[in-house]
Amino acid sequence: MEPFEEFLAWIAEILGGHLYEGIFLAALIETIVPPVPTLAVFPTAGFIASQNGIPPEGLIPLVMLGAAGATIGSTAIYAVALKLGRAVMLRYLGRLRISEEKLERVEKWFERHGDKTVFICRMMPVMREMISIPAGLLKMRALKFVTYTYAGSAVWACATILAGYYFGEAIGLAGAAAGGP
Repeated sequence: MEPFEEFLAWIAEILGGHLYEGIFLAALIETIVPPVPTLAVFPTAGFIASQNGIPPEGLIPLVMLGAAGATIGSTAIYAVALKLGRAVMLRYLGRLRISEEKLERVEKWFERHGDKTVFICRMMPVMREMISIPAGLLKMRALKFVTYTYAGSAVWACATILAGYYFGEAIGLAGAAAGGP
C-alpha cells in the first residue's frame, strides 16, 4: 500500500472508531495537507454515521466539528501567508507548481469579487485550501476570514456528509430489500 493509501485508510479507521473527534481531526489535516481530499473525509463520515444508526439530527455535530476543523486549518494557512508575505510564499508555492502569474490571477479575482470569495471557494475542491493564501496576502480582516471560512465550510460539510449518509441509507435499504442484514 502506498503512503497516500495508508493515510486514507488511517483516516477511515479514525472515523470508524471516533466519528466525532475523527471528523474534526480529519478536516483539520485535509485542510493543511492539500493532497488529502475532502471528498474522502466528509462523505465517509456520513456513510459511517448511517451505518451506525445515527439519526439525521446526529449529523449536526459532525457538520459543526468538520467545519471547525477546516476553519482552524485554513486559518493556520491564512496566518502563515499573512505573516510571511508574498515573496516568501511564492518560494514555497513554486514547489507546488504555483507560479507568480497564477497567484496574481487569483489575487485579482479575489480583489474583484471581494471577501465573499472565501465563502464561495470553501465549497470548491482545490480552492478550499488555496483561498486562504490570497486572503492572508491581501490582509483580509481575520474575523471576516474566520466567519466566511466557517460558514462556507459548514455548507460544504453539510452537503458532503449528507451525501455519504444518504448513500449509506440507500445501501442499507437495498440490502434489506434483497434479504440482506
